[in-house]
Amino acid sequence: MRAPIFSVLLACFIVIPLIELALLFRVGDRVGPGATVAIVILTGIVGASLARAQGARVIADIQQAAAVGQMPAPYLLDGLMILIAGVLLITPGLLTDGVGFLLLVPIVRREVRAWLKVKLERKLRDGSLNLRFGPPS
Repeated sequence: MRAPIFSVLLACFIVIPLIELALLFRVGDRVGPGATVAIVILTGIVGASLARAQGARVIADIQQAAAVGQMPAPYLLDGLMILIAGVLLITPGLLTDGVGFLLLVPIVRREVRAWLKVKLERKLRDGSLNLRFGPPS
């Protein structure tokens, strides 16, 4: 049974921020509030610059693939994951920073792409996902 969209939104907007706060308080207790704020700011700055650099590389890969007539689908997915990573990294918090940094690792992105491909193929096979092209009917 699938989780309703409400449960996903609840997790995104209530549960995750509560986990982030708990982590920040724990880290703050261990290293101090100033160091905790510095960690959050530093990870945001470093993460944003890494996401920008990797995003530029993916754009170059997309252009190169298009120039030789290849489908740039893997690069487009990489670009989406890098964009998500950038958003997570500029969001204050340690959990989101960890996930954001993971998405900047090419090996992790490759594994996520493979997982998404299997999931999409399964949904197409069992009929729970239908793709239509053209104007709505």
